[in-house]
Amino acid sequence: MELYKIIQTVGVPFFIALLCVALVHPTMVRIAQLKGIVDEPNARKLQRVPIPILGGVCVFLGIVVSLGFTSVFEDCTDLFTVVMAMTVMLYIGTGDDILGLSPRTRFVVEILTVLCLIGIGGYTLNDFHGLWGLDRIPTWMAVPLTIFASVGIINAINLIDGVDGLSSGFGIMACIMFGTLFYLSGDTSMTILAAVSAGALVPFFFHNVYGKNSKMFIGDGGTLMLGIIISVFVIRILQHNTPCGEYVKSGMGLIPFTLAVLAVPVFDTLRVMTARILGGHSPFLPDKTHLHHLFISYGFSHAGTTVVILMLNTFVVLAWWAMYAAGASIDLQLYGVVILGVLITAGIYYPLRRLDPSSRLHHMLHRVGHWTHVERTGSVLWLQKLMDRM
Repeated sequence: MELYKIIQTVGVPFFIALLCVALVHPTMVRIAQLKGIVDEPNARKLQRVPIPILGGVCVFLGIVVSLGFTSVFEDCTDLFTVVMAMTVMLYIGTGDDILGLSPRTRFVVEILTVLCLIGIGGYTLNDFHGLWGLDRIPTWMAVPLTIFASVGIINAINLIDGVDGLSSGFGIMACIMFGTLFYLSGDTSMTILAAVSAGALVPFFFHNVYGKNSKMFIGDGGTLMLGIIISVFVIRILQHNTPCGEYVKSGMGLIPFTLAVLAVPVFDTLRVMTARILGGHSPFLPDKTHLHHLFISYGFSHAGTTVVILMLNTFVVLAWWAMYAAGASIDLQLYGVVILGVLITAGIYYPLRRLDPSSRLHHMLHRVGHWTHVERTGSVLWLQKLMDRM
């Protein structure tokens, strides 16, 4: 019975989304190339040639089609508001990719979209689940907190999309981690959403990392959509009287857990925006000061950079789990996650950026970076040819 449930709520939705994106991806690449919907290289960007940027449309299609098929045997009607929010984010993000929109316009649309999630879907971050002795909080506090947290997550996910595979790889990792909690707590609709999101991202990830002729970027449409999905996961976990709240009785800190899963995007974005503000610049001004830019500057490949950053993020989650398993209080779990989040972002970025080029560590990092360039050799070359033939 348990195996049947896993297949029905995880396996089937996952593979339908995966198959849908795998089938539509080549067509979407050709459409983007024919219509000139591409990301042009410039001094700030890392690619050298124009790359199609309709990956978010493929991922969205995979998610929606899979949810449609899954609704035959599972009730997914409570996800209607989420799909609506995803559609708005895809639309505004793709519009930004093609036309270029002002940060203010995007910011306003993001706030309005979150307000729709709150007003129509009832998604409100209104329970601290024991952190600092607090439980349910009043609506006048919950609504602005939900807007602040959701808009912050959306933009954090958008800003890590700087190297091949990073945003999609992080999305897969986050969906697996959040989806596991949803499955164990019996939250079926969120389990399905996590499964279809991960499934839709997998084929895109492989094309994005290993493809040459089939390479496509997820674009702002994809990252904003992924950001709203992850925001919904966080809200659902922290919302009052949802299945995940039962885990608090065992000493699990739900806020520390969600922050651990989002460690690199959240803490690296806070570091970058703080530095921009202190430097007298707009916090939304694009630059090359993110953690992934640091590894690229040391000669790491895109795939190597993605693996290192995801490993750092996974380390924070494992450290949180160790604190929880050891019986640490919810407050202590949070402080531990915050300290580790700062250490793996600011604690790595600033010392390595200022490293003496003649030092042994500097040379060692460059050697390690050189070893990560395996994209066009051996089995990886076979993967590239496979992706380009699909």
